[in-house]
Order: sequence, then C-alpha cells, then structure tokens
Amino acid sequence: MQRDDSVYVGHMLDMSRKATEKVDGLRRLDYEKDENLRLALAHLVQMIGEAARRVSTGVREAHPEIPWADIVGMRSKIVHDYMNVDEDIVWEVVTGDLPALVSALENLAPRDV
Repeated sequence: MQRDDSVYVGHMLDMSRKATEKVDGLRRLDYEKDENLRLALAHLVQMIGEAARRVSTGVREAHPEIPWADIVGMRSKIVHDYMNVDEDIVWEVVTGDLPALVSALENLAPRDV
C-alpha cells in the first residue's frame, strides 16, 4: 500500500473510532436530543467518506470487503444534499456499520495507527 493510501485508510480508521466512541452507551433518543452530537457524527461520516474517496482504485479493488462506494456515497449525500440527510440513516451507519468498518480497517491499516 502506498503512503497516501495508508494515510487515508488510517484517517478512516481514526474517524470511525471517534464516531463509535461518541455513541457508546447512548440511545437513539439521546442522539435525537443532541444537535451537537448529530452535527459531529454527520461531519465524521463525511470525513470518512472523503478519505475513502482518496484511497487508490487498486487498494479499493483489493479490499472488496469494505463498501467503498457506499461510504463515498454517504459522504456525497451529506455534502451535496445536506438539507435532506436522514438522521435515522446516520445513526444506523454509526451504530450499525462503523463497528464492522473499524474491524475491517484495523486489518488493512498500518500497525502504528
């Protein structure tokens, strides 16, 4: 993996961990009531998608276990259609999808991340 790829994969891992840590022990209602949390999670998901977008095609093709297109698509939704972001989907991504992504990225990221 090229240096740039490892930087972006590492960043995806860091931001995914941050997002999952922010919801640890919280319920959906807590998320709904906390505007700062909603904004932070949307931003973290956006950052994960931006980093994924920058990972080389070769690395993406070598690791089909990571849903690259979905991750980048979510970033595009948040950036370009920000007024119609579905909070239920953001919550589900962070609580349901990111823990598995963290595991996959831990296998892919450089060991010092």
